[in-house]
Amino acid sequence: GHEPTAPPSPQQPQPKQRMGTTRSPAPKRKQRPAEGADLPSSSTHGRDAVVEFPGPDELDSGDDDDMAGEEEEGKAARGGKKSGGFGALGLSQGVYKSVLRKGYRVPTPIQRKAIPPILAGQDVVAMARTGSGKTAAFLLPMFERLKGHSTTVGVRATVLSPTRELALQTHRFCVELSHFVSPPLRFCLLVGGDSMEDQFSLLAANPDALVATPGRLQHVLLDAQLSLGRVEYVVFDEADRLFEMGFATQLHAILASMPEGRQTCLFSATMPAILADFSRAQLHEPQLIRLDLETKLSDSLRVEFLRVRPQDKQAALLLTLSRVLERQAQTIVFASTRHHVEMLHTLLLEAGLEAAAIYGTLDPAARKIALGKFRAGKARVLVVTDVAARGIDVPLLDNVVNFDFPTKPKLFVHRCGRAARAGRAGTAVSLVEPEELPYLLDLSLYLGRPVAAVPSEADSGGARAAPPAPAAGCLVLGRFPVSLLSHEAEYVQAVYAERPEAAELARVASRASIMYRKTRGAASKESARRARSLPAEIGVHPLLAAADDPAAEASRVSLIARLQTFRPGASGVGGVEASAAIARRKALSAPRSLPPQQQQQQQQQQQ
Repeated sequence: GHEPTAPPSPQQPQPKQRMGTTRSPAPKRKQRPAEGADLPSSSTHGRDAVVEFPGPDELDSGDDDDMAGEEEEGKAARGGKKSGGFGALGLSQGVYKSVLRKGYRVPTPIQRKAIPPILAGQDVVAMARTGSGKTAAFLLPMFERLKGHSTTVGVRATVLSPTRELALQTHRFCVELSHFVSPPLRFCLLVGGDSMEDQFSLLAANPDALVATPGRLQHVLLDAQLSLGRVEYVVFDEADRLFEMGFATQLHAILASMPEGRQTCLFSATMPAILADFSRAQLHEPQLIRLDLETKLSDSLRVEFLRVRPQDKQAALLLTLSRVLERQAQTIVFASTRHHVEMLHTLLLEAGLEAAAIYGTLDPAARKIALGKFRAGKARVLVVTDVAARGIDVPLLDNVVNFDFPTKPKLFVHRCGRAARAGRAGTAVSLVEPEELPYLLDLSLYLGRPVAAVPSEADSGGARAAPPAPAAGCLVLGRFPVSLLSHEAEYVQAVYAERPEAAELARVASRASIMYRKTRGAASKESARRARSLPAEIGVHPLLAAADDPAAEASRVSLIARLQTFRPGASGVGGVEASAAIARRKALSAPRSLPPQQQQQQQQQQQ
């Protein structure tokens, strides 16, 4: 039998030590505590601390903090094995060269904190969200442990992912980050939707590591009688998502087929109680690594909020994608349900926008095609749900649009944190319904940034009021110009009149919205009270100020207010209707035409 190789020590190389000198073995691993035995209590050592793993009573029953890791630059241009870079982590020459080839220069916070204890052979629980660099944080130590391909038959490492897309992404990183490892490591991808015969062929090539989803791996274990008796290193990626998707039984069965002395690493965005219990039972005195950055957004991320009525949200999305954001920029749009995703995807395609859609129950082949189109730039808009977005990492994402405002501040940070990475600029635009204002105020308290509503044109005498200075750190809340929004709303209704299937999707999404509102969590009572004190009338958001005439907009707002308070029998009805017609004719037109059938009907009516 083959004895597992002891992991390398994270010590700095000695001045006279030659390259390639064998590292000293790590201390002997401790035995697993008996079931029910008490583990050491947690202790805190300040921000970004590495602490003992806490008990279940010290964790929330729901979501814990989302931990962010922003890509650093600064010293990256200098390269080389200098302090603060990957060279300071004690990586071997092959792994280090592979990292440089990938273009990485400076480790992210989660990589700096997680790699040393994993290299030392310790079990680790790391709280890190998508995009923080967690994949490299557990892959680089895996390469160091495996060292190179082994001719002895048997898998030595396993990475478990909740979704097919995340497993594909991790497998690709395995190949790229081990490019210079010699002899070359062999990897096998086991996911649903792929041919079992092809996967059996890969297993016959004696892979060193598996990247798999739990369902397919358990299937292969039973059908191919695959043995995991030589596994030294196992990773649970997006562990909270693994349990949310109901893989608990498969995970316990998979771990039961592995040796007791394996090293286990668990990476998760949150820490629910069920995951804490699993970690205490299955890991050897794990260290919990937390980065206290959950309330931070990138300084280069522009965050904007636009108030809109529910019936105008589809028009508002079209206006946002055509007038607010650059047409060629890549944008992810978050919707609350898969029905909204289908509706918006169809609407965007009708509007001439290159769009793709992904939701949880979508066919795996269709998910792969949609994500591939977006990454290749063939689709500039990707409409997703939060469930489907977990594990989808687009490193150079430009913009994020919240079609449905998130009910939790942590979810807002998790969504918008996907943009403006690695020093790039980005924009996050959120459409906020009037009843969602309490959630915006919850976010304001969470980020420590006050909400500043743009003064209305009536309050400023028809003149455009200056918005709050960005340096003040305010969350600016404004609205869309009535003229532009009404034009887009007319276009949306024209699409639904001409496309019955699109209209049916809109009706299904409307019913889904009712259920979503009934089941979503409530905002805090204090935020609900403060939301009532926000002004009823607000001005046009600075993002759209250049496309609007302030005086004309003030006149249109006044006209709409008069129409809303109109009662039959009141005097001046004809004048109001005439004014409405004049205002409609003077409305600014967006660069989007009506469908051909509607254009012909409009020309006939004018004739």
